[in-house]
Amino acid sequence: MEIDTLDQSVIDALRLDGRVSFSTLAEVLGVSDQTVARRYRRLHDEGVRVAAMPDGVRLGYDMWMIRLQSAPDSAAAIADALARRPDTSWVTLASGGTEITCIVQNPGTADRETLLLQKLPRTPRLVSVRAHCLMHHFAGGPVGGEARSTMLNPEQTERLRYRPALLDTPAVLAAEDGPLLAALNRDGRLGFPQLAAATGWSESTVRRRLEQLRATGAIFFDVELDPATLGFRARFMLWLTVAPAHLAAVGEELARHPEVVFVAATIGETNLMAIVLCRNVADLYTYVTHRIGPLQGVERLESVPALRHVKQVASLV
Repeated sequence: MEIDTLDQSVIDALRLDGRVSFSTLAEVLGVSDQTVARRYRRLHDEGVRVAAMPDGVRLGYDMWMIRLQSAPDSAAAIADALARRPDTSWVTLASGGTEITCIVQNPGTADRETLLLQKLPRTPRLVSVRAHCLMHHFAGGPVGGEARSTMLNPEQTERLRYRPALLDTPAVLAAEDGPLLAALNRDGRLGFPQLAAATGWSESTVRRRLEQLRATGAIFFDVELDPATLGFRARFMLWLTVAPAHLAAVGEELARHPEVVFVAATIGETNLMAIVLCRNVADLYTYVTHRIGPLQGVERLESVPALRHVKQVASLV
């Protein structure tokens, strides 16, 4: 798929507000509504999707980064099984096809214990399981990737960014919201008639509940696409050990790097994890030696190549 500057601008805008109207987007970008709609439809047909996710931080969910080591002939099947779970995102095959990494978020400890203590240990051909509890997001997920390079200027960014208006109100995701969230996870830009059909609610009820979920920060919208589409063919996960006194400073610095799309502090054998996109391995070398190397407090770095994203944020279609 060929991506030009207008396509990139549309993608960048959807990262700021996944449900921004075509008319607003057209006005900000200085093109017609029809042009924006046509570009989005083409991007969508090529695999670019907007997807809603529960904000585990706001909702108080258990959030885990899980690393699984398996026999080479079983890694793909294990990754596919994890990708079909509604509580997973960023399911990735890595490290020569023997490692699977995923993010899991659950509303309670029971689901987490079932997965970690019962289901995964019984999985055939699984060699090891390492679980890292996510303590704090610096970039990516619900807090967004603010450091990413963008085609939008500051004024356009300011006009397009969605800001939850009720963050002082507790965020709650009720059981009856399940069909609505499932539909929005498959396609975050579904219209109110389609959402009404998926939930059995009236369009006015859907509109009111969706805005409440967004305004309180219970859900957020992300964009799923193959990074290679934008020219980023070297995708790596970095696992860092950072001295505790420098953990916050290093995390905040990484969040400012345009190469970084996700960074979080974790509990586990390492305490900082980042997902980095570079155009090639040479750029990764430059990034690691020139940007991470000088950071005070970084004691150890493990880099793992991400071979294939099985799932990013959206449900499998």
